Amino acid sequence: MPKPIKRREFLRRLPVLEWLGPEAGGKHPIMRKTGRKPIHIPNPHGSDLDWTIVKRILVQAGIDPAEWEKLGE
Repeated sequence: MPKPIKRREFLRRLPVLEWLGPEAGGKHPIMRKTGRKPIHIPNPHGSDLDWTIVKRILVQAGIDPAEWEKLGE
C-alpha cells in the first residue's frame, strides 16, 4: 500500500517512469506519458500527499505499487 509522500518526492519519481512534466494545467499541474491519459497532480495544503490520493494517481497512471515503492528505496 502506498504511503504518504511529499509532493516534491512524488514529482521526482514520475520522470523515472517516463512521465513528462509537470506542465501548467489550470489549478493543478499535469504529467504526460505517450499512450496514457494525462494525470493531474494535486496541490496539497500540507506538504504531503495522502496515501489515498497517491493510490488513486498510481491506478490512473497504470503504475504498480510495488514498482513505486522500489523507486523510494
